[in-house]
Amino acid sequence: MRIDVLTLFPEMFSGPLETSIVGRAQTAGIVGVHLWNIRDFTSDRHRQVDDYPFGGGAGMVMKPEPVFAAVRHVLGEDDAPVLLMTPQGERLSHTLAEQLSCERRLVIVCGHYEGVDERIRQSLITKEISIGDYVLTGGELPAMVVIDTVVRFLPGVLGEASAVHTDSFAQGLLEYPQYTRPRDFEGLTVPEVLLSGDHQRIADWRRCQSLRRTLERRPDLLREIDLKPRDAALLASMRDECDQS
Repeated sequence: MRIDVLTLFPEMFSGPLETSIVGRAQTAGIVGVHLWNIRDFTSDRHRQVDDYPFGGGAGMVMKPEPVFAAVRHVLGEDDAPVLLMTPQGERLSHTLAEQLSCERRLVIVCGHYEGVDERIRQSLITKEISIGDYVLTGGELPAMVVIDTVVRFLPGVLGEASAVHTDSFAQGLLEYPQYTRPRDFEGLTVPEVLLSGDHQRIADWRRCQSLRRTLERRPDLLREIDLKPRDAALLASMRDECDQS
């Protein structure tokens, strides 16, 4: 997979892209991340990438000319989704990240200032993405989040290929509690079921814990998934417990 990032601050990406899973994926040749400075596509001696908004208002707006030039240069005759990082976009989710990981190539445009000229959205962008209902100083950090979550889906990136399908949100629920050695730490012990060797009991316990944790922390997620009859019965029992406490 190839990911091209168009940004005003390419130096921000050096640490996150060179370490941990994304760094190893690049070293292994599974993904290539290419950084482009939008200022390199300006035509004036001041390398101006922003200007005052028509109609007045606070802040500056990214100009269309350098962004159009950058995207056209990067893509050439190729075709690929062009993503804009913006708080107005579709909320990044497990499902969306998995869909993006199926693309051969992605181009990510990092917005800045008060946003981008609307003609960039209209003519260049194929999808706008947000990582949450808040505003950051630019699209660079959100772009890193998108890259990280997309790359995890690529075959060969994770040591255990199935891990990405058991993460929180992969099946619509939050992930169950995890434990490792030692069995007893300062009087805090590992649940006995995890030491039983009974794989069905362990699977049942984990499913129950995922349901309980989702009910307690993100009940909104339960409205978006099709629950099996047994899951529905477990949730009803948990709700009864809450009502009685």
